[in-house]
Amino acid sequence: MTHLAATDDLFYARAGLDRNRLETMVNDALTGADDGELFLEYRQSEALAFDDGRLKSASFDTMQGFGLRAIAGEAAGYAHASDLSEAAIARAADTVKAVQTGRSGTMADGPARTNRILYGDENPIGAVPFEAKVKLLAEIDAYARAKDPRVKQVSASLAGEWQAVQILRAGGERAADIRPLVRLSVSVVVGDGDRMEAGSHGGGGRIAYETLLDPAHWQAGVDEALRQALVNLESVDTPAGEMPVVLGAGWPGILLHEAVGHGLEGDFNRKKTSAFSGLLGQRVASPGVTVMDDGTLMDRRGSLTIDDEGTPSQATVLIEDGILRGYMQDRQNARLMGMQPTGNGRRQSYAHIPMPRMTNTVMLGGDKDPQEIIASVKKGLFAVNFGGGQVDITSGKFVFSCTEAYLIENGKITAPVKGATLIGNGPDVMTKVKMIGNDMKLDDGIGTCGKEGQGVPVGVGQPTMLIDAITVGGTAA
Repeated sequence: MTHLAATDDLFYARAGLDRNRLETMVNDALTGADDGELFLEYRQSEALAFDDGRLKSASFDTMQGFGLRAIAGEAAGYAHASDLSEAAIARAADTVKAVQTGRSGTMADGPARTNRILYGDENPIGAVPFEAKVKLLAEIDAYARAKDPRVKQVSASLAGEWQAVQILRAGGERAADIRPLVRLSVSVVVGDGDRMEAGSHGGGGRIAYETLLDPAHWQAGVDEALRQALVNLESVDTPAGEMPVVLGAGWPGILLHEAVGHGLEGDFNRKKTSAFSGLLGQRVASPGVTVMDDGTLMDRRGSLTIDDEGTPSQATVLIEDGILRGYMQDRQNARLMGMQPTGNGRRQSYAHIPMPRMTNTVMLGGDKDPQEIIASVKKGLFAVNFGGGQVDITSGKFVFSCTEAYLIENGKITAPVKGATLIGNGPDVMTKVKMIGNDMKLDDGIGTCGKEGQGVPVGVGQPTMLIDAITVGGTAA
């Protein structure tokens, strides 16, 4: 069954909507508008948390609703409701029509169609019994505690969702997608005397639960969380100051996502509030730095067959060999900037208006061996894993905390350090990239990106790379 047929069953056969009447309402609501759509959504989600040797919480939720949008120039009228009925959609149509009063816009051409499918459509929630999920979390707890007597606490969580969307545009154009998403997270706390330290690991993607249930998969995740915790147990204070920093491959791409990626979203650049505004075609990073946003990677957490406006996702070159080549665009910002949509129009749910958002943001690999990069540093920091951070889009300034980092002394990785933070400016840091590894790696599938109160799943990736100088906030006296 195609995604259109499957979502027809959800929204018309089951919800009782009449497609023909709905198309008439959409046409009427968008008369005189430049663009717009009716977004229908059905979603199931669940979350289980295991802590202190027992199941602490379990939740299941079903939601459905619609969002109707009419765009006139820079203005947008938006109405939404969880009442998936023709009466509610008719009321919404009356509301959004106000935005184009007195206008005579020309409706934009619809998105290109695609037959590409980037992930399966099986609902992970119903495919595996609840008991099997609880058993998995209990096995994770027992396995971690048996690995090392210093393990004091184990927390594990499992989350899954199944989202079905259909997008209707004026003239009867339709697009649909069905999106599974799962994630397994493990946190381990170890103790030695009075000292306690933690480590964590998580992973998932647009896949079924079966991969997460495989012992080879979850045991490797537990081993990694325990390894991090034991490393942190031996950590020393971080020296502060400006120094060379080597970023590890994979998840450290979250710094790239925050410090650079957000600044390359179309809306910030249209409004000229990004540090990258007006710099297309100019050098913004060191030679060799190529950054892409790629929503077409199979089964990845940030991937989308189509975005939430119906545009097929794509691989968008943002920075090429250090030169700024493009921005991530939704339909409205692309039109206002005289550019093409890139499949980055995303929303958290039917209750949110779409905006330009990242999918999987990655830096491509270079030609250096990671060991050669480490060996080139006389005194610096090797940052392997990151926790939270803060970024100012306008200035590009950021602060990120490292959850796993090591000293580099005379070209060798030595003591692990605690409490390290990286402080800098995204555009400035990109010009200080001196060596790029040949080991580009994607993260394990844990990212959630926040913007203007909306959260969406994303992915990141990068190779090992050397940044000539970043200010490191430390804990050493």
